[in-house]
Amino acid sequence: MSLKTFFFISRSANKDNTQIECYRKAIHISSIILPITYRYIFNYNRKLTILIFLAIAIVSIIVELLRLENRSFKKLFYSIFGIMLRKHEMYDFTGASYLLTSAIICVAFFPKDIAFASMAFLSIGDTMAALIGINLGKRKFLNIKKTFEGFLACFISTFIFGLFFLNPFIAFFGSLTAAIAELVRIPIDDNVKIPILSGIAMMIVYMFV
Repeated sequence: MSLKTFFFISRSANKDNTQIECYRKAIHISSIILPITYRYIFNYNRKLTILIFLAIAIVSIIVELLRLENRSFKKLFYSIFGIMLRKHEMYDFTGASYLLTSAIICVAFFPKDIAFASMAFLSIGDTMAALIGINLGKRKFLNIKKTFEGFLACFISTFIFGLFFLNPFIAFFGSLTAAIAELVRIPIDDNVKIPILSGIAMMIVYMFV
């Protein structure tokens, strides 16, 4: 049996694509542990956070390379995680490696509260956009699969979260940018474009408030 056949069998076993995507996003919300660790466990210690995140990212990349190059490890990996992977991730890094990379960038270059919020916006906004968009979305934007309901869910959930930690203007524009980044079709992984673009937007607003 070819790897491609194995992959699609593992994905489709007793689940349709909608169920799989909801399952992915339910797990994706667990990435909130990264900003929580930065703020509450490491107490905004930038050097320590980057060191720990970098170590985890290196391990993740090693696993990715083994998955892509070693046939035996590849089969083992897909038997465990295959149901959570999208088709393009068969031949590319998974979202986890991109997520860790963007987290390191956020911590390294953004002010502490903005870094915390931008990472959290990814976990919360991307998850809510998918769950609401898939299950309740009716109004699709032209030429893309994303829905207005998903866009609104991303914006509202991140904005409410941001109000607890940020100036309202910073939270508003950061949330709006996160929702737009999740919506638009540009060839950059959501795990990179959502936190980085929302962080840049919040940085710009931060300079004027």
